[in-house]
Amino acid sequence: MSKLDELVIGTLPHVPRAMMWRLAKRYVAGETLESAIDKLRELGERGHPGIIDVLGEDVTGEAHARRVVDEYLHAADAVVAARLDAYVSVKPTHVGLRTSEKLAHELYSVLARHCKQRGLFLRVEMEDHTTTDATLRVFELLRREFDNVGVVLQARLLRTPGDIAKLAPGPLHVRMVKGIYLEPAAIAHTQPVPIRDAYVECTRLLLARNAFVSFATHDGDMADKLIELTRQHGLARTQYEFQVLLGVQEGLWERWSKAGHTVRVYVPFGPEWLPYSLRRLRKNPEMLRHLMRATLGLGKQ
Repeated sequence: MSKLDELVIGTLPHVPRAMMWRLAKRYVAGETLESAIDKLRELGERGHPGIIDVLGEDVTGEAHARRVVDEYLHAADAVVAARLDAYVSVKPTHVGLRTSEKLAHELYSVLARHCKQRGLFLRVEMEDHTTTDATLRVFELLRREFDNVGVVLQARLLRTPGDIAKLAPGPLHVRMVKGIYLEPAAIAHTQPVPIRDAYVECTRLLLARNAFVSFATHDGDMADKLIELTRQHGLARTQYEFQVLLGVQEGLWERWSKAGHTVRVYVPFGPEWLPYSLRRLRKNPEMLRHLMRATLGLGKQ
């Protein structure tokens, strides 16, 4: 982290909430479920399916984790009631992984069953490397019982090609990301070019397994390489999709959409937007630079 990053991050807790919201509101639907549904509806009218995420992570205590699950159950019901093309995405530590792996599996199972009954998909997200093994164990258990669940894999981590090889046979639905967490160089790529190369290689491995891959990226040059991979594998455009963050690099969305690719938008919401933003920025100050560049319409994300 540079001295400038340290200075900026150090001042963030003292920035007035209203001013922080001016930064965050482009990337967060709002504090309420209603605001998220409105945003998903607006995006749907523009031709973009969505992902709904209740902001929060690192929950401690079973009671809190169960309250989070109730929020997600309501969110799933709201998506169905509004007849939206969207699915549910949940962080493992938001449903108690730090408290108990068994608890996280139980609560994900509740969500997976609820979503399956309503024709919805459920994504198991991925957090920093301290949770990777437990998250993959929970995901593999869920796959044995439910066919409406997917996972996230991070190109940044050196272990990811091995993790792909170890995943059990069968249908596989993966959101491929570069990875936002700054990890030690001993276990992760730390520079942009190796991370991009690893992303393309991991995608190649996944497509060789006939996985449905969601390309979560705002890197247009890398996306061109991914599109070429799909052509090499003879994939129809219904057999993969792009995923983007709300408010980031919308010009790319339109470019991909006009070319006939599905572009699904990640829509986070909830009262935890401020602590969530502060935690993310502390873990990875590069995100702040991403947001600033996106706001100014500069550079790759």
